[in-house]
Amino acid sequence: MQRVNLFCAAMALAAFSACGGQESNGVFQIANQLTPEEKKQGVLTPEILWKFGQVSDPQISPDGRQIAYCVRRYSLSENKGVTSLYLIPSNGESSPVKLTDEQGSESNPRWSADGKAIRFISDRSGTGQIWEIALSDKKYAAKQVSDVKDGVEAFEISPKENMALYVKKVQVNKTLAERYPHLPKANVRIISDLMYRHWDTWDNGAYRHIFVSGFAYGTLVGEKDINEGEAWDTPMATSFSISDVCWEPEGRYIYYAGKKMTGKEYALSTNSDIYCYDTETGATANLTTANKGYDCHPLVSPDGLRLAWLSMETPGYESDKNRLMVMEFATGFVDEVTKSTEESATTFCWGNSHTLYFVSGVNATYQVYQADLERGTLAQVTRGAHDYSDVIARGNVVAGRRMSMSMAPELFNINVADSSSTQITSTNSHLYENLTFGKVEERWIRTTDGKQMLTWVIFPPNFDPEKKYPALLYCQGGPQSAVSQFWSLRWNLQLMAAQGYIIVAPNRRGVPTFGKTWLAQISGDYAGQNILDYYSAIDALKAEPYVDATKLGALGASYGGYSVYYLAGTHNNRFKALAAHNGMFNLESMYGTTEEMFFVNYDVGGPYWNKTPKLIYAYEKSPHKLVQRWTTPILISVGEHDYRVPYTEGLQAFSAAQLQGIPSKLLFFPDETHFVSKPQNAVVWQTELFSWFHTYLQE
Repeated sequence: MQRVNLFCAAMALAAFSACGGQESNGVFQIANQLTPEEKKQGVLTPEILWKFGQVSDPQISPDGRQIAYCVRRYSLSENKGVTSLYLIPSNGESSPVKLTDEQGSESNPRWSADGKAIRFISDRSGTGQIWEIALSDKKYAAKQVSDVKDGVEAFEISPKENMALYVKKVQVNKTLAERYPHLPKANVRIISDLMYRHWDTWDNGAYRHIFVSGFAYGTLVGEKDINEGEAWDTPMATSFSISDVCWEPEGRYIYYAGKKMTGKEYALSTNSDIYCYDTETGATANLTTANKGYDCHPLVSPDGLRLAWLSMETPGYESDKNRLMVMEFATGFVDEVTKSTEESATTFCWGNSHTLYFVSGVNATYQVYQADLERGTLAQVTRGAHDYSDVIARGNVVAGRRMSMSMAPELFNINVADSSSTQITSTNSHLYENLTFGKVEERWIRTTDGKQMLTWVIFPPNFDPEKKYPALLYCQGGPQSAVSQFWSLRWNLQLMAAQGYIIVAPNRRGVPTFGKTWLAQISGDYAGQNILDYYSAIDALKAEPYVDATKLGALGASYGGYSVYYLAGTHNNRFKALAAHNGMFNLESMYGTTEEMFFVNYDVGGPYWNKTPKLIYAYEKSPHKLVQRWTTPILISVGEHDYRVPYTEGLQAFSAAQLQGIPSKLLFFPDETHFVSKPQNAVVWQTELFSWFHTYLQE
């Protein structure tokens, strides 16, 4: 069954002003209301998607009664986003209060120890600095606290509020201008070691370091670089998260995660550690030397007697189980809190000094769990078709950030006693009340090896079971990422369904939340059972009377892009159109140009020049080996600053299609990375994507 195509390029470009912004008295104004035409259409579009406010970084007050949080909103016309601070009672019994206007973009909100002020990072003075709002001032006037040269990226004030730590970049290695001052017009990168670029940035010799300052009368006093001379980032790349740093209650020690290595060693290893820095003596001690995988996110218990952190055991395996560990300071005894489950903890917090709350996955959802250290018990707290991405607690008050495929992230109060939850923010209610979303159905599908696979099926809005619809197979990236109840500004499954498609989203082999064996299967076998799982999912759905089996498409990014390229050579005429974004096409060139060598060493199996039987098999299953079998029209998109899966992978695939006369189109984004993150670029990308499938599946 065909639907009206809402996404022709002319309509998309004309609609930019519908999500616009303008400057008014130095304050950036964002229009996030639906236009009359959008209300009339009543379904999600790329333009409307960028009107959704993005809730993040909730922080609960010392008395547990209030939550400070961030909301990021975007202006499509100005092609940028701005983040503001809000305050709401943790029980949600009154409306939120907006603390900051759009003079700057805010982040990293933190409560003062007495709960009377909120401090945060803002760029409103030109660089990122620490600011403060006294809550007794109902005008919520912001006062600048720091004036650090070149700005700061994140901070934490010590519990006694006599010191502060903050993160800023430091030029450790000489720049080209310093090495060749007599050649001011020279422009060259001189490289003698790995890892010369990472994710989306070239190594220029500048790294993030932690600094410590005195904090007196609301201002910073002096500074000391506790990572002086270190040629690596602390907090660690690629997230650079302040959750990798914490104070202990007395304010003498700082705990932080670091990967203290350079060059080829850095590129080959996942071995980060938890360090303790003594602010009185300046001494640093490594607390996790025995573990050779990732250690990160240290957090000291409220009574200062225990340290909790996340830890991966297997060297080089970035998708290993993330164990929640606890160390007793008095004895040095270390225990894994999550040893009774095969799933990772993704984030956690202390409730009190013997209770931890953490988020973990189960059957393609992410739920809140409680660990009681005194009783040695672990219990699932929340249930339902949703994802929690954050959990925060103060005493008996527990809250979290929750989302689903049909709801952008919002804050919820969680009743631990009965597992119920209450929504306390409604950031986008004005959008939902005018939009119709499609039903999301959980399906368990039998795979070729007799297993049961959870597949989400997302139906178009106003679905009519008497009609036939084209279908899209969504191929997940990662590869070790669950197709959970996520909400995305890029791969939004409700947005896809709103174009008139049945969306088939399988949790194929290689994704978490279904146990260790299901997760581990994909490593070293990209073209194996997980590819067959895709076919099991689409074959099951195309047999439904409401699916037009002659109008099927497939799309995906990263490993999902690899999947699309591989399906292109093996699908036996199932699909009429394909789309791959930043996908791995040629595993040999991928190995030679990617940056984190531990990833391809573990997931692919090692370098292509090692001719072991396992590696010969892995590289023979590279999608570029199958291009002679390609016949299906394919859309390819790449970002020039994607260094994880370099854009040349997509160029190779496009050339292969073009030279064989296969209908194909290339979208090349010079200012994007592994993701299409700039609003106008994203709308163009989504417009082209849906126009491509409309041409082959709906016309």
